[in-house]
Amino acid sequence: MNTAAPKSKTAGKDISIIREYDTTADAKNRVSLRGEKAKYFHVKELSNGSYVLEPRVLVSPDAIPARTLKMLNRSVAQLKKGNASAPIVLPPFIKAGK
Repeated sequence: MNTAAPKSKTAGKDISIIREYDTTADAKNRVSLRGEKAKYFHVKELSNGSYVLEPRVLVSPDAIPARTLKMLNRSVAQLKKGNASAPIVLPPFIKAGK
């Protein structure tokens, strides 16, 4: 019987276990990770019942242009001061599109 494991992107590299622990899922099927180094993860569910979590970085602050960051910071400062436009009522726009 052939039992082939899925090929990973790190094939050929030595991978070692840094930490190993047991955890349980809560009532909402959530699992807590201890000492995680990232906030977001990409999850792969494998056919053998295993899960692979890969850390994700949504956007590096260095990837956002300086002018855009300056505009965002200015906008947030104005919003915190209470300088904001009136709320937009969306139902008239939704009805017009149908």
